[in-house]
This record gives sequence, structure tokens and C-alpha cells, in this order.
Amino acid sequence: MRLVRISDLDEVAMPQAEAVRGWTGEPVSRSRQTILGAGDSSDYSCSVFGFAPGATTGWHSHDCDQILIVTAGTGFIANERGEHEMTVGDVVHIPAGEYHAHGTTADTGMSHIAITTVGSTSVMGRIADR
Repeated sequence: MRLVRISDLDEVAMPQAEAVRGWTGEPVSRSRQTILGAGDSSDYSCSVFGFAPGATTGWHSHDCDQILIVTAGTGFIANERGEHEMTVGDVVHIPAGEYHAHGTTADTGMSHIAITTVGSTSVMGRIADR
């Protein structure tokens, strides 16, 4: 067993994030705090992702299911059928292969825990964008 305190995890800046459509502010950013990294679990990868206001993942899909658990702030989750607000305590299940995007609005920040399977990959963009 291992107890992890998110407040004790190193926060690493990620490359510039995709901005919310219509964003006119400064470049937007995301950060990552790894909970379960390479070799920590034979089944799962798990990290906390922090989104500055205006930051999104852009459209993408995973080759495994993904679970998101919102830990701070307010953001959105979208698929090709619609968009929903998500806030602290919300849990989202995204099936493998479903194109989706998650992030913040121009006025909100958000953090969520993302859980995927070890070795899984993601594909940026969606079919309509190719």
C-alpha cells in the first residue's frame, strides 16, 4: 500500500496548452503531478492535471477508457454530441476511442485526476478535423 498526498507531489509544467476557441489572452498552460508513473502499477497510470484559465486538451481520443475526477475549480468535458460543465467531485468516464476534449473556460481554472491503463496511447484531433 502507498498513500499519496497531492500536496507533496512535484508539479511539472507541460508544453503550452491548446486555448479555448476565441482566446485572445496570453499563452495558456497546464501542469502535471504524477501519482502513478512508470513502474508504479502494472495496470494504471494516474496523474493530476492543472489547467490555467483558457486551457484545453484539444480534441483527442485514447485507446483505453479514461476516468477523470475533478479536484478543484470548474471546467468542461465535451464529446461530439455535446459539452457539459464539470466541477469538484464530478467523475467522468470516457470510453476508449471516443473523441473528446476537456479544459477550462476563459474565466476558470481546474484540476482533475486522470486515470488510464499503463502503456495506453492517445491520438490528437478528431475525425472531422482530419
